[in-house]
Amino acid sequence: MEEVTEKYAGDVALVKAAKAGDQKAFEQIVVKYQNMVAKVIIGMLGNRADADDVGQEAFLRFYRSMHQYKGDASLGTYLTRIAINLSLNELKRRASRKWLSLEEKHDSFHADRRSYYQSDDTEVVEKALEQLDTKYRTVIVLRIMQGFSTKETAEILDLPIGTVLSRLARAQEKLKPILQKLEG
Repeated sequence: MEEVTEKYAGDVALVKAAKAGDQKAFEQIVVKYQNMVAKVIIGMLGNRADADDVGQEAFLRFYRSMHQYKGDASLGTYLTRIAINLSLNELKRRASRKWLSLEEKHDSFHADRRSYYQSDDTEVVEKALEQLDTKYRTVIVLRIMQGFSTKETAEILDLPIGTVLSRLARAQEKLKPILQKLEG
């Protein structure tokens, strides 16, 4: 345990200082990990306005639960786990909504039109990911887009490595025709 904690000594020191009330230490944590957290959330939710809200909530949740961080994993892994859980909660909330307001339909129409004319690879991938079931999307975002190892992905999602590998293979199978359709 001591060796593992040493590996993340910088993160542990920042968290310890933040817990002691050092606001600059917490700001350093946010600056260091905000891009990674944002990429995970956008990968899960798509390029939507509520991704900002979920990102802020992720750091707020971390701030409230800093005392639970022990340094046995990287702080990035810990924050990613929070971001994934909050993203999954948001996806569940979205799924439970049975209707859209007229304004949302209007905004969606214009967003789709804009992406049609200004499409680049990132937008195509985001649209394809939105069509995947969350269990597959989560593995793709963590393993492929964020570059976490299979072991780290398994730890973040609290899944066996074999499950991560099978979901990754299945996700890639499902993504291929979606991407072909979007690019075609």
